[in-house]
Amino acid sequence: MFESILCEVTEYGPDVLEPLIGLAVEIAREGREGRRIGTLFTLGDEEAVLARSRPLILDPLLGHPESSRHVTNLNLRGTIKELAQLDGGFVVSHDGIVLSACRYLDAVAAEADVPLGLGSRHIAAANMSAVTKAVGIVVSESSVVRLFCHGQLVAEIIPELWMKDQASHLRGTAKTEQIGELTVLTPNRVPASAAK
Repeated sequence: MFESILCEVTEYGPDVLEPLIGLAVEIAREGREGRRIGTLFTLGDEEAVLARSRPLILDPLLGHPESSRHVTNLNLRGTIKELAQLDGGFVVSHDGIVLSACRYLDAVAAEADVPLGLGSRHIAAANMSAVTKAVGIVVSESSVVRLFCHGQLVAEIIPELWMKDQASHLRGTAKTEQIGELTVLTPNRVPASAAK
């Protein structure tokens, strides 16, 4: 479903990346209890992410069976949405198991390229993706979902048609993909001379 994003994030397969992006889009669209919420997911390179983060509270997912914590488990979605209201991010393994919730990401990277106007969640996701092989998926409180890979913003998902005119934070020209009411923006990697 998110072919243009899968072209940008090649380290992770669609069987894990797509359900995680879908969950992020649900959180962006629905919010929680009548208010918009933001959250952050890291996908992959879990050992490095866990080493560069710390729990903000006792981990509510600790001790639950892996089958209950897989991103494709429909029963987990409501739990993730509730926990997204708390501070901190989620660490998701390469295989799609949500390992930890409510984590503070400590990664600092000089190489991360975060466009002006994006907040601390975006900076944390960009930095973590720069110093590890993880992908950062951020749900902004403005309801836009952004993906960071290798310290770079690689995709923006605008969840509703009426928000389509919202300014993109991608640098350069963006390729637009329409999936129902979703607008997916990814960098246009075609050189200007080849586009003519």
